[in-house]
Amino acid sequence: MLALVMSPDSTAGLRLAKVEDPRPLANEALVAVHATSLNRGELRLLAIRPNGWIPGQDIVGVVERAAADGSGPAVGTRVVALVDEHGWAERVAVPTDRLAVLPDGVNFGSAATLPVAGTTALRTLRHGGDLAGQQVLITGASGAVGRFQIQIALRLGDGDSRRPA
Repeated sequence: MLALVMSPDSTAGLRLAKVEDPRPLANEALVAVHATSLNRGELRLLAIRPNGWIPGQDIVGVVERAAADGSGPAVGTRVVALVDEHGWAERVAVPTDRLAVLPDGVNFGSAATLPVAGTTALRTLRHGGDLAGQQVLITGASGAVGRFQIQIALRLGDGDSRRPA
């Protein structure tokens, strides 16, 4: 299979290379990657990881092989996941507790931004406690995390769907 791997001798620091197929553990599904996104943290990792390392945290795709232990979605299910690495490959082994089923109405490209930015947004809002009936100020709302924070805060709030000024 092909993957983007760290390669300090290339101009971009990455190269497309043939690598071994993943060998999923019993609690991991094998996912064919259809889309991925780039995160700021990954850019930092590119500067410190060794030659041959495969980056990639946000992935969206289709389950090619279900987990051997019976957990997680079935073969053919569209999924979104947060992985620690190897997302910039054609296939990745993903622990089933890190997979979520992707609804049919959501395209792969849009869903690829969800794992890191979405979980970051949710975690930061949870630090604010119960948001029901509260006004929330979200700064930096033009980025992915801020956009998700607005959507989540509206859902957690009192149902008032007015957009912020």
